[in-house]
Amino acid sequence: MTAAPPDGLFGLDDALFERLVAFRRDLHQYPELSNVEGRTASRIVNELERLGIHYRTGIAGTGVVAEIPGATDGPVVALRADMDALPIQEATDLPFASKREGVMHACGHDVHTTMLLGAAELLTAGEPPPAPVRLMWQPGEERGNGAQAMIAEGALENCGMIFGGHVDRHFGPGALVVTEGVVNASADAFQIDILGQGGHGARPHEALDAVVVGSLMVMAIQTIVSREVDPANPSVISVGAFHAGTARNVIAGTARLEGTIRAQTEDVRETLNMGIERIAKSVAQLHGANVEVTMSRGTPALSNTPEMADLARRAALDVVDPDCVMPLHTTNMGGEDFAFFLEKIPGCYIRFGSAVPGKEGFPAHSSGFEVDERSIASGAAWFANVARTAGREMAEHGQPARETPA
Repeated sequence: MTAAPPDGLFGLDDALFERLVAFRRDLHQYPELSNVEGRTASRIVNELERLGIHYRTGIAGTGVVAEIPGATDGPVVALRADMDALPIQEATDLPFASKREGVMHACGHDVHTTMLLGAAELLTAGEPPPAPVRLMWQPGEERGNGAQAMIAEGALENCGMIFGGHVDRHFGPGALVVTEGVVNASADAFQIDILGQGGHGARPHEALDAVVVGSLMVMAIQTIVSREVDPANPSVISVGAFHAGTARNVIAGTARLEGTIRAQTEDVRETLNMGIERIAKSVAQLHGANVEVTMSRGTPALSNTPEMADLARRAALDVVDPDCVMPLHTTNMGGEDFAFFLEKIPGCYIRFGSAVPGKEGFPAHSSGFEVDERSIASGAAWFANVARTAGREMAEHGQPARETPA
């Protein structure tokens, strides 16, 4: 089973593409969870040494940062890929399926890692890029802490712009999806611990049922989105875990709810966070239970400025046909810690079309998730071209100031 890029579209020769596919399949067979991506980092380093590219390891734990000299010594253009997998048992029946029990590249980070290596090879062939290029392989994206850790360890030092992207099953291979404005939601978390009074299932009047209190909280929390937020502002509250009880005839004295909060503006984000705490405490008080609410701040919303989206779009138009460059069609409520980079310097985050015909029903973070490997070619070509485009932009106009997107 082998894939091939569309004929003559992305500027990758057959040998390079086949090498990248083999590399990606190796990563896919040996996925690693957040912040323990040691083998993945080692495989990246082997390729960088083959290409003669200077690199540093151990950034934010397992991260790798490599440097490609440019024609000038001005600000650096940074390109970022994430490396980590998910705690999911793969069920794809692919010949290169995960060999690690309960761990799977179910979000395409193996593809992103491979794209960036392809870009490294393209950038080191021929003329040097207009500006120095920094290649960043980031750990811990799925936990939302990798980007901040890399920033803390100086990964953005002397960087003028940064670019990244993610595979997307809603678009076919070869599509480069560039959108200005919000392209990822903020992602916060909450935990609600309920303390009632356990008892016999036949005598509920002698107990204070934490399951009933928790169930009422689950339903009441949903009214924040449906009744307190403008319907024009996308937002989500999902209770993903409800832990309570030990036996069918025992009334649970304690319960724990855990969930996620998604928003695309800071105002709505605050409304959701404050609303959960208010409602949880009110429902508990109504039924005489005690409650502890823990709110955990996660990644902010990710938003592309018009200027940076235009630059990324121009780079895409040099790589694929115009009808393959398009905007997002629907609101995306997924979180992405690339947003922390954009809080520091200008940049853009795009999507790489990767739909496998007949497999569109298996989303990211599912056991059946698959990626059309032709997306490796389009992604590698775009990464290399956006580095050159951004380098020329900074050489001609200087480093842009970071703007707060509307």
